[in-house]
Amino acid sequence: MDTEGSQSSLSSGTDNSPHDPCKMFIGGLSWQTTQEGLKEYFCKFGEVKECMVMRDPVTKRSRGFGFVTYAEQAGVEKVLAQNRHELDSKTFVTLVGALGHVRSTRRWRFPAGLSLSW
Repeated sequence: MDTEGSQSSLSSGTDNSPHDPCKMFIGGLSWQTTQEGLKEYFCKFGEVKECMVMRDPVTKRSRGFGFVTYAEQAGVEKVLAQNRHELDSKTFVTLVGALGHVRSTRRWRFPAGLSLSW
C-alpha cells in the first residue's frame, strides 16, 4: 500500500505515484478508531480523497495504523503544522515521506523489521 508525501518544494505527484505528496501514514491509532472517525478527524484540515484503517484480514481487528489521502497537498501541510493529534483518547503520529525524505509531527521509531519504503 502506498502512502507517501513530499516536501513542499517538490512538485505534485499523480494518484499512481509511489511518492504521492497528498498521502499520509497515520500510526498509533486506537483499536476503536474507525475509518469514518479517522476521515471525520482529518476533514478539518482539507478535503479527504481517501481514508482507510488497516485491519487484520482474519480477525478484522484494527492494526493500529491507516492512511489518509488529501485532494490537495495543502491538507497535508495543515496536518504537519499541528504538533499533536489525538483521536479516540489516543495521541497518534502522522508521517509523510517522499524520495527518501520523511516528515513527521513527532519522532517515532519503527519496530525492528519495518521499513519506510511503502
